[in-house]
Amino acid sequence: PETVRTPRRPASPDLLDQLMAAKSAALEMRPEPAEPQISAEDLAERRERVDRVLRAILAQPDAGFRVIGVLYQEFVVRCRIEGLASVVPDLPEFRRMLTRARAGLGSETTQDDAWRDVSVRASLLPDDMQGVFMMIARAAKEGWPCPSDAAIARAYGSHSLRRARRLLTYIEEQGLIVCQLDGTGRRTVTLVELAWATAPGDPNAEEVEQGSLAL
Repeated sequence: PETVRTPRRPASPDLLDQLMAAKSAALEMRPEPAEPQISAEDLAERRERVDRVLRAILAQPDAGFRVIGVLYQEFVVRCRIEGLASVVPDLPEFRRMLTRARAGLGSETTQDDAWRDVSVRASLLPDDMQGVFMMIARAAKEGWPCPSDAAIARAYGSHSLRRARRLLTYIEEQGLIVCQLDGTGRRTVTLVELAWATAPGDPNAEEVEQGSLAL
């Protein structure tokens, strides 16, 4: 006579749950592979490459007037092309990078104690004004002529010279700068407490990107 095999009973739901829980626990207990440590030289080199990507984007004629979301998308794509996908900053960090870049500052420059102080002061302003303040701060620190209304407007993402002048007035009202005009109408801006002052500059001059980060 043929042997009749008793069909195997399916595992109960409780048993399945226990097996799945045990499997999950085993996976969680596996040690994660240690990430390779990055040397200071490699980190500095990556920062420079990321800065270079951003400078290339900002060198485009319309970059100052494009919305930040569009700039960020292009930045991410270019970083991936350059093999920098693992170090692409998030959007908030990109905003800070953009603020520094529009002021002509790289990542290394802002590690200086004096620039950290400037960054703290800039944070008192709305995000879209911080780049203008830092651009003026750099001109003051280097002793360059005060940026023109056209340069300030571009850093603010605007074509309006009137808006640029209102922006300077607003920053002065916050107690961060003091603006002065000499007898010839040239403007000097001094940073409060830091005592950095720009050289006199013509507010009506054409835009000149002084000390901008060269490609």
